[in-house]
Amino acid sequence: MRPRHTRRRGTTAATAATLVVLAAAQTLTAAPAALAAPAPVAAHSASAASAHSATASAVTAAQDRAARAIARSLGDSAWRTSLRSAALKSAEVSVTDRASGRLKSQLAAADRAIATAKGLGTKVGPLLKLRLGDRSMRASLTADTTPWVAAAVSDDEAGTVTAYDSQGRAHQLDARKAPAHPVYVVDVDSSKALAAGLDVLREELVKAGVQSTVPAAVNTTSTAKLAAATDGFWTTKITAVELSDDEEPWIKGDAEIYTLVSGFGQDGKVRVDPVDMPYLDNDGTVYRPNQILVNWSNYKYNLADAVMMEEDGSTNYRDLAKAIATALLTITDQGTYIPLVNAILDAMPNDWWTDDPDYVDSWYTLAQSNNGTFHGARGNGWMTVEPYFVQQF
Repeated sequence: MRPRHTRRRGTTAATAATLVVLAAAQTLTAAPAALAAPAPVAAHSASAASAHSATASAVTAAQDRAARAIARSLGDSAWRTSLRSAALKSAEVSVTDRASGRLKSQLAAADRAIATAKGLGTKVGPLLKLRLGDRSMRASLTADTTPWVAAAVSDDEAGTVTAYDSQGRAHQLDARKAPAHPVYVVDVDSSKALAAGLDVLREELVKAGVQSTVPAAVNTTSTAKLAAATDGFWTTKITAVELSDDEEPWIKGDAEIYTLVSGFGQDGKVRVDPVDMPYLDNDGTVYRPNQILVNWSNYKYNLADAVMMEEDGSTNYRDLAKAIATALLTITDQGTYIPLVNAILDAMPNDWWTDDPDYVDSWYTLAQSNNGTFHGARGNGWMTVEPYFVQQF
């Protein structure tokens, strides 16, 4: 997650939310060494890595084209005034919706390229957003100043940032120190992309043979049968969570956190249930979401695993679903619980462990009886959970 210059988000690959990592008999304060997050496996799929790199390149190129086009458009004083007003009133501006003429066509083309690269299809709508690079720039964003425009970067280690002016000239900026000149940052609406992406992920997992909760059918099949028989079902609910703090480039784009809960379904086959966690906005802030993380009626055993991920421009949800399905479908129910975290991590491309922190952290042996505050395997935060019974009407 990223530092919060805007409303949404706050940590990095090294900044992980914490989840329950111990079974009921384990302590509430630390995970044993055996459950520590595993090291990256060298045998990650070359094709998956190539696809991930291609997605990142395509999204970055589309954002850069959009930044150049917006920068040139700011030579129009009326449009510049309109965009300035919007940027000062809102942390994020849906720039494609506000544009007109040639600029709108250029931004719409960039939107389509991003959606295609991320495997989201055409129904997701405009994804580009514009924000002021840093709050310190508000004072310098005056009516007679023409801002520069830069594309958001996903590389935590980036030393410089390229911004464009209304004449098309490129300016190299320090990625760690916000410039005095105001800069608009063009980024992907990660909240919108994640919502659409998780729908795609669920659909593709089911197509590939991995069970997953489809949004339109949340209370069907085994869940509905169990609810009818017991007047409800048990869940694990997150009552509080805090993420650790980390310093990152001022231009770093926003990301959204989601968790892949995995285990064996009632039919004995592997299943993965993606859970969106859009409330995780800022580092060092305690959130009390009362969010259901695990619906135990979906699982055969009283244990499940969780892998926390971060949405950014390089995530293609169709490719992610295929990689996960390929890894998990080789695992069969042996009549006892088998951890699935390692199989999911092994399916990830190598570069998900480096500059673009799509992988955040992982937790083993979540149990229905877990109740209390737990520190995660990587020690990057804490989470309080409790058993919660969902009563049927």
